[in-house]
Amino acid sequence: MGQPTEEATAKVGAARRQAAFVFVFATVLLDMLAIGIVIPVLPKLVVDFVGDTARAAEIFGIFGTAWALMQFFFSPLQGALSDRFGRRPVIVISNFGVGLDYVLMALAPTLGWLFVGRVISGITAASIGTAYAYVTDVTPAGKRGARFGLLGAAFGAGFVLGPAVGGLAGSISPRLPFWIAAGLSLANACYGLLILPESLPQARRAAFSWRRANPFGALLLLRSHRGLFGLANVNFLSNLAHAVLPSISVLYLLYRYNWDQRTIGLTLAGVGFASIIVQGAVVGPVIKQIGERAALMLGIAFGVLGFLVVAFARSGFEFFFGIPLLALWGLEEPASLALMSRSVGASEQGRLQGANSSITGIANLVGPGLFSLTFAFAIGAGREWNLPGAPFLIAALLLAGSVIVAFRVTRTLKPAA
Repeated sequence: MGQPTEEATAKVGAARRQAAFVFVFATVLLDMLAIGIVIPVLPKLVVDFVGDTARAAEIFGIFGTAWALMQFFFSPLQGALSDRFGRRPVIVISNFGVGLDYVLMALAPTLGWLFVGRVISGITAASIGTAYAYVTDVTPAGKRGARFGLLGAAFGAGFVLGPAVGGLAGSISPRLPFWIAAGLSLANACYGLLILPESLPQARRAAFSWRRANPFGALLLLRSHRGLFGLANVNFLSNLAHAVLPSISVLYLLYRYNWDQRTIGLTLAGVGFASIIVQGAVVGPVIKQIGERAALMLGIAFGVLGFLVVAFARSGFEFFFGIPLLALWGLEEPASLALMSRSVGASEQGRLQGANSSITGIANLVGPGLFSLTFAFAIGAGREWNLPGAPFLIAALLLAGSVIVAFRVTRTLKPAA
C-alpha cells in the first residue's frame, strides 16, 4: 500500500481537531451546567445552616468573594502548568476535581465544609482558561473567533439549562443537585481520560516558572507584547460592566417594574437564549465577514446601546428592546480573545488565557459592590431624584471607555512571529 496523500493526511488532521473541539465544547457546557444546577439551591442550603436569611446573605457574599479569589490566583497557575505539561492532564484532573468537590458539598455536614467546597470549586473552575488555550492550539488563527463564540454559547446554555434542572431537583432534595453536578463532571472527566488527545506537542511547551505562574507574573505577560495590555484593559472594562447583570438585575426588575419571580425567571431565560443564538450562530459569520477588529468595535457599541435602553426603559415592554442589543454585545469577547491569541506564541497560550481569567476574577471582585452600592444610593429615600438605572449607566460608560481603548490599540496590533 502507498503512503497516504497529503490531502488525506490533512482531512484526518481536520477530523481530529474537530473531535477535540467537540470534547472541549462539552467540557465547558457540562462545567457551566454543573455550576448552574447548584445556583438555585446553594443559597437555600446556607440559610438552612445558619437559620437567618440576612446572615445567610452575608455568608453567601463571602462565598462568592472566595470563589472569585480562587479564580484570580489559580487561573495563571493552571495556564502555566498547561504550557509545561500539556492541556490534557490539566483539563482532565480539573474535571475529576470538580466532580469530587460536588460530592463533598453534597455530603457537607457543616457550613465550614460547604465553604471548603466553594473554595475548591473556584480552584477547579479555573481550568476554563486551559480549555480556551486548547481551542487555540487546534484551531487556525482565522477561525478562532468563531470557535470562541461557540464556547460562549456553551456558557449560555449551561446557565440557562442548569438553574432549571437545579430548581426541579432541589424541590426533591437540596442535596440532589450537587449529586447531579458531580455525576456530570465525573462522566466528563472519564470521557476525557479515555478519548481527549493532547493538543500541545512537546516541542512547543515552555518551562514552568513560579514567577510566571502567579497572577501578578501572569499579568506581566500582557505588558510584554504590543497591544495585549490595551486589549486586557478592554476585557477588564467589559467584564466589570457585565457584573451589573448578575449583581442587581433581579432587584432592578422587582423595584422598577414590580415583576413577580416567574416573569423575572422567564426574562432571564430569554436573555440566555438570545445570547446562545448570537454566540452560536452570529459570531462566526460576522467575524468572517467583517474581521475581528470591526466585530470587536461593533459588539461593544451594541453593549453600550443595550445598557442605555435598560437604564432608561420606563416599562417592561421598553426593557425587552435591550435584550437583543445586549446579546449582540457577545460579538466583543470572542473577537478580543482571537486578537489576543494571535499576539503570543503557542507556548504562551496557557499563560495568556490564565491572565485573562485573572482579569475576570478581579472584575468579579469589584463589580458586585460597585453596582449594588450604586443601586442602593440611586433609589435611597430622602432625595429629590430617583434613578434606578444608574448602575446600567455606569456599565454603559465603562463600555464606551473600552471602545476608545480598543480602537487605539488594535490599529497597530501585530501577530506573534
